[in-house]
Amino acid sequence: MKNNHINYIELKAGDLEAIKHFYRQCFGWTFTDYGPDYISFENSGLSGGFERSDEAVVNGALVVLYHDALETALKNVKDAEGKIVQDIFSFPGGRRFHFKDPAGNELAIWSDK
Repeated sequence: MKNNHINYIELKAGDLEAIKHFYRQCFGWTFTDYGPDYISFENSGLSGGFERSDEAVVNGALVVLYHDALETALKNVKDAEGKIVQDIFSFPGGRRFHFKDPAGNELAIWSDK
């Protein structure tokens, strides 16, 4: 994994079982369940996941960058006047935060450190 490279993409879905069925059948993707509200996918060319959400999907893709020094990445985003929309939090496998760029696009940066 390289710092500042796109590493993962997250999408939203209301019905995770239906979304797994669709992508398995259409494209042969495989999945790993992480509880009732999250699944990751593999064999797609880029790793990613689906988060269960009851909200209508408007802009469902979340681009996730990697950085091995999460606090440094957070400082870099703040220094460049990015807006932190979700501070650093833990999840199975690592930690991450979300931010918006000057155009309003929401991205995330994660670390396994």
